[in-house]
Amino acid sequence: MVDTTAIDLFLGLDLGKEFHHARGLTEQGKTVHDRRLPNTEPKLLELFKKLAAKFGTVLVVVDQVANIGALPITAARAAGCRVAYLPGLSMRRAADLYPGEAKTDARDAFVIADTARTMPHTLRAIDRDDEALAALTMLTGYDNDLAGEVNRTTNRLRGLLCQIHPSLERVLGKRLAYPYVQVLLTRHGSPAKIQRLGRARCQALLKAHGSRKAHHLTAEIFDALAEQTLIVAGTETSALIVPGLAAQLGAAHTQRKQAEQEIAALLEALPLFHLLTSLPGMGVRTTAAVIVAIGDGTTFPTAGHLASYAGLAPATKSSGTSIRGEHAPHRGNRLLKRALFQAAFTAIGCRSDPSSRIYYDRQRARGKTHTQAILRLARQRVNVIHAMIHTGTLYEARTAGDVDLAA
Repeated sequence: MVDTTAIDLFLGLDLGKEFHHARGLTEQGKTVHDRRLPNTEPKLLELFKKLAAKFGTVLVVVDQVANIGALPITAARAAGCRVAYLPGLSMRRAADLYPGEAKTDARDAFVIADTARTMPHTLRAIDRDDEALAALTMLTGYDNDLAGEVNRTTNRLRGLLCQIHPSLERVLGKRLAYPYVQVLLTRHGSPAKIQRLGRARCQALLKAHGSRKAHHLTAEIFDALAEQTLIVAGTETSALIVPGLAAQLGAAHTQRKQAEQEIAALLEALPLFHLLTSLPGMGVRTTAAVIVAIGDGTTFPTAGHLASYAGLAPATKSSGTSIRGEHAPHRGNRLLKRALFQAAFTAIGCRSDPSSRIYYDRQRARGKTHTQAILRLARQRVNVIHAMIHTGTLYEARTAGDVDLAA
């Protein structure tokens, strides 16, 4: 949330690659500026300094914080203006409250500025001026892209193997994340080539690239090859594709490892990293995702605000007697929600701190599905995270006898 009580001018920016549209509204709602703004440092600084000198405290509100929003935010700070972020979903919902259906840059800039003026609770603080946080944001985005590439390549590779040789896919498909399988398919990317390689050389290759059970895996591979003697249509062509896909998969995994190392090095410089990683289930990637989403976490006055931002606060829906109950919300920061969900899922397997598992089992006993139970656990853990952030206290593991979580 952003405090707007001392703001003299609300400047809404509808962002674009070459030009932005700026709309300035006073505290009373009077328009004092309404024109296009080139996306260049001199023009941005000139406008921000001019408005600040004329009106006083200026709040620059944007609908994007990355990509095309980076330079305006940096320029606004350099000119002494305050900055805030209006999420796209909130902006679109607010736009429905204004008359007209036109979709223009000028109208969007007005909606952004007036929403900031009249509904400040919709705004989010922007605390991305720290170089470490900016770098962390880039690296986590890159890592997410790599994760998507790994999934796509893995699915494509398994699909090809299943098409030409289902038995071989059953052996290698579940092991595609291992470097020795990637090397095998890169160098010998077809059933015939693996057959010609022979058992001894196949085992030596697997062992040389890290397989601890090379003999056992080699036996599985050649047993699978023996199960199929027919050559399926497309096998010869797939031999040209499989090595390339396997090489891409290996490169993506290597890049993810490098990105994780860079992320871990950046996180070491952030105090919040040591707090969050003391909580079971919070690893390098999940902690990075949380920090990128919430910054230092001090902008959330209560755990409920943080849960709502993460999309973990249940929404009550009722209409007379026909509809009642609480439902999972369809809003919130999806990356943050996914990170908290993954951390909660990991935490139920933590033996040193059984509190998460006990809470999960209680929810299952009440008839909740696996996903519902994990979501409820993630919501409970938001209370813990919020308390840790505001007290600066590391998490202390509890035994089964100490557990007294809210039902």
